[in-house]
Amino acid sequence: KFCVSWIGRFAKFADLCHARHPFSNMSTIAEQVSDNVVQPGLAFARDSAKFITRCNKPDKKEFLKIAKAVALGFAIMGFIGFFVKLIHIPVNNIIVS
Repeated sequence: KFCVSWIGRFAKFADLCHARHPFSNMSTIAEQVSDNVVQPGLAFARDSAKFITRCNKPDKKEFLKIAKAVALGFAIMGFIGFFVKLIHIPVNNIIVS
């Protein structure tokens, strides 16, 4: 009877120590890291790989169309900046002097 009582007390003490140990919930932390970091990372990698395999190089016609649109955008933004600066300089001179 003493041995059974001693083993029971030791088991309760071990459970108590295990519950107070700072690393007692490592498996749950590892599961949370897996669920919140690793799994989304793997899903992102799979989706990225699928996206890259589906992409293709543009042909010459499509490339020229994109290049013309980009050049037109640069020209429009350049003219807007030029006219803003053209108006800003005299207005700034009037305000300063």
